[in-house]
Amino acid sequence: MTLIDDLEPVFLVDTPLIDTRSPVEYAKGSLPNAVNLPLMNDAEREAVGTCYRHQGAESAARLGHDLVSGQNRANRIAQWQHFAIAHPGGALFCFRGGLRSEISQQWLLEAGTAYPRIEGGYKRMRRWLNEQTENLLQSMPLLLLGGQTGVAKTRVLNEGNGGDPIPGSVDLEGFANHRGSAFGRRASEQPTQISFELALAVAFFRCGKTDTSRLLLEDEGHLIGRCALPQALQGARQTADWVQLEASTEERVQHSYENYILGNLRDLEALHSDPELAFESFASGLEDSLERIKKRLGGERHEALRQQLSAALASHRKGRPEGHQSWIERLLIDYYDPMYAYQMSKREKPPIFRGNEQEVADYLSHESSLARH
Repeated sequence: MTLIDDLEPVFLVDTPLIDTRSPVEYAKGSLPNAVNLPLMNDAEREAVGTCYRHQGAESAARLGHDLVSGQNRANRIAQWQHFAIAHPGGALFCFRGGLRSEISQQWLLEAGTAYPRIEGGYKRMRRWLNEQTENLLQSMPLLLLGGQTGVAKTRVLNEGNGGDPIPGSVDLEGFANHRGSAFGRRASEQPTQISFELALAVAFFRCGKTDTSRLLLEDEGHLIGRCALPQALQGARQTADWVQLEASTEERVQHSYENYILGNLRDLEALHSDPELAFESFASGLEDSLERIKKRLGGERHEALRQQLSAALASHRKGRPEGHQSWIERLLIDYYDPMYAYQMSKREKPPIFRGNEQEVADYLSHESSLARH
């Protein structure tokens, strides 16, 4: 039976993966492109684990075979086979590349489908990816894209190269599924911390294998929503060079309005069949976000913003969403701008370049092109 020992080819492309661990293990985090098709469900795994602790490995193995037999076994083999036929370039794994993935691979082979498995499994892949991230951040210069809230930093990274991502850039907020501010929660849930780190590590690894000479990231705090940046990245940020993206208050208000208001509501409407339910979720999300920063705003400013938000939501319900722009402007000026000014006062390095969206996009694209030649 084929074993995959070299992990580089696995992560250089989007290799389809079968994660044969139990659903509860998968829910804590897994590899990008991994689908959970477990050998044992949670109850079966728990029963086998209890048996192992009290009666030993041999009894636990017998119990496992008894639990996953007959139609249960046939159904699971059918799922693996369907995936393997649809994704002939894939592989399977379990936690340590041991018994569970061996059994899955053997049963598949007996059913007529040869499918490789990852040696060392999830544990080895996670350790290998973490090492790759640490090595990359030690060997490749890091360049940060900074700027006030609403200047469209993410858009520059993802579209600044003639509509394509700037070479060598990684969208941290995209991987975290969060816009990175108190109001940055998206319609769908964020990944687990483990899944975030693994997906980010794969992206970093691929950047290291391209001909770019630096890694370009948006300048983020240590948290993006509930996802924490890896420790190695937090350390590298402290000494990195950076570029400052600038925009007028009017431009920042418009960008924030389009993303946090119109964009978020569209996303929620795509998730909910009931438009009213989508709007209620949208409204409560904004109100909750404002409530979370109440202490930093202070009672008077919070109450004024709360009233503006309530009025904007009432107008929005009647088909006039533009009312949100007034409280967004106030929030940028009274909350985000002072916070950004404080953060900038602690920086040791001045920006190596500053400019508007087009100027910064041109600079980063040109700088990336020069680095590749």
